[in-house]
Amino acid sequence: MFNPSRDQVRAFFQGTLAKYLRNDPLEGLERVAIGILIDHPEYHAVVQSGEFEGHPGQTNPILHLSMHLALEEQHSIDQPPGVRAALDRLAERHGAHEGRHQAMESLGEMLWRSQREGTSPDGEKYLESLRQRASRD
Repeated sequence: MFNPSRDQVRAFFQGTLAKYLRNDPLEGLERVAIGILIDHPEYHAVVQSGEFEGHPGQTNPILHLSMHLALEEQHSIDQPPGVRAALDRLAERHGAHEGRHQAMESLGEMLWRSQREGTSPDGEKYLESLRQRASRD
């Protein structure tokens, strides 16, 4: 399993945005990442500058972009099984981008719980949380 360091993740987003701005060809995961970066122009200056240290109460841009990327990967391979349908339902209910932001809440909750309890992430609880979000008005 690929487990990049914080600096590698930062460099990935920085390099992807730089390649895009130079009109260089993008490869593999960069093609997915650029769509996320384009949807978040408010983070471009931070990504380009490399000054990623946020302030209390502010969204961590690299974490936010990384969670988008994780959701796109989950959707593409339907892992955990059923996540594609749940994410599609969120997109239908809330729009593509806001649907992903709704999903981030469930993803973050699952990861937090797993870390706090010292257990593996619970895919079933995660899917249930996504489904509940999709059913809310």
